[in-house]
Amino acid sequence: MPNYNSYSEWIRGKFPFRVQKISVDAGFSCPNRDGKVGRGGCCFCDNRSFNPAYCDREQSITDQIEKGKQFFSHKYPDMKYLAYFQAYSNTYADIDILRRKYEEALACDDVVGLIIGTRPDCINDEILDYLESLNRQTFLTVEYGIESTEDSTLLRINRGHDFGCSVHAIEETSKRGIVTGGHVIVGLPGESADDIIAQAKKISATSLDILKIHQLQVVRGTRLAEDYERKPFHVFSVDEYIRTISEYIRNLRPSIVIERFVSQSPKGMLLAPDWGLKNYEFTDKLNKYLRENDIRQGDAL
Repeated sequence: MPNYNSYSEWIRGKFPFRVQKISVDAGFSCPNRDGKVGRGGCCFCDNRSFNPAYCDREQSITDQIEKGKQFFSHKYPDMKYLAYFQAYSNTYADIDILRRKYEEALACDDVVGLIIGTRPDCINDEILDYLESLNRQTFLTVEYGIESTEDSTLLRINRGHDFGCSVHAIEETSKRGIVTGGHVIVGLPGESADDIIAQAKKISATSLDILKIHQLQVVRGTRLAEDYERKPFHVFSVDEYIRTISEYIRNLRPSIVIERFVSQSPKGMLLAPDWGLKNYEFTDKLNKYLRENDIRQGDAL
């Protein structure tokens, strides 16, 4: 057992069978790209860096899910699936469009739930009321891009909302009984070690259920990459990140489920840092460090 509240253990307790996420690109946009909030998107963002090859917004949701099932079927023939609406902001549309897209995914064979990734400024009471009703029918997680708890950082990265917006979305979602997830990036430019630990404490003070963490990655073609090439800023080495994230874990509420600690952009797209590790290799190194130093989630609180 790991020294933290792991997602793999948590999700195993939710279903009597194995489940696998299948990413879906449902053709949504983002208010930080179309001009409603801003233009150009967040300075670090390129959806191609995490979208699987079987995701193609030119194809129907049903076709994408079927391709995803074929991609994973060799692992476990009896697998069930969670449709993961991942690309861009997946509540950024009229309620009738959302209903049609979500319910198309749920109508696919062996799909047993939804994970909906979105921005905290793309939610309202009408959408939350619908999601609350959907939550009574199927497994549902709503996952918000928080990215940072420092408003100055959010402004610097052109996020288009402040941390208060994230807190509001988390609390409004959680109080409806919906499993609520969040995503943060550790190591954003200008954030100190104290800021990073403060982030863990601020996240812990919310009602968040699940947290995804990953290191800052500088992806080629983004404005962050332009900044880095013009004037390089600090990015974590593996050992630095392990020490930093270990302290983060110590300051994180023990009931928060940690889904991941790292992400891996395609090598051809990644400018920095190039650790040369697969995600599971990093997690093995982190788990070893936690055990050797007797570090446990929340033990500094």
